[in-house]
Amino acid sequence: MTTNPLKSTWQSRWLPHPVLSLLLVGLWLALVSQVSGGSLVMAVLLAIAIPRLTRSIWSDVPRVGSWGHACVYGLLVSWDVIVANVQVASLILWRSPRSLRSQWISVPLELESPEAIAVLAGTITLTPGTVSCDLSADGRSLLVHCLDTGDPESEVLKIKQRYESRLRRIFS
Repeated sequence: MTTNPLKSTWQSRWLPHPVLSLLLVGLWLALVSQVSGGSLVMAVLLAIAIPRLTRSIWSDVPRVGSWGHACVYGLLVSWDVIVANVQVASLILWRSPRSLRSQWISVPLELESPEAIAVLAGTITLTPGTVSCDLSADGRSLLVHCLDTGDPESEVLKIKQRYESRLRRIFS
């Protein structure tokens, strides 16, 4: 099967990262909370301009091995964010600040892809009650702060089983 060189040149010039462009359109429309002609035009302009302007800093388009797993991961993270919001609100409203057991934990990583590590760090930070703070120099562990945990080992295990294992499948 041969590829059309004109198509690949057009796509690489105007849409170097088509998935990013689609995400940018969706994000812009969600931010403006309306779908009108003007907001759609602005979304498309941003979706074309941002990837083109940042093309020089992208090493390569991240390879996603399974879009199905990626969609399930997105739903899982969305659910976890909702649940964590309720948990953190409960901590803030009903618990004394002195009773919180905040701790720093180090999560050893099996992920090797910089994109996968960035998604994991972003997932941890998006989930209320945890924030990823630092990646070791060798890229093999992530420093995470937990607002309230009595068992740091179970937090590490939860992050590895719930998120890292899925990201390994997505980015393999």
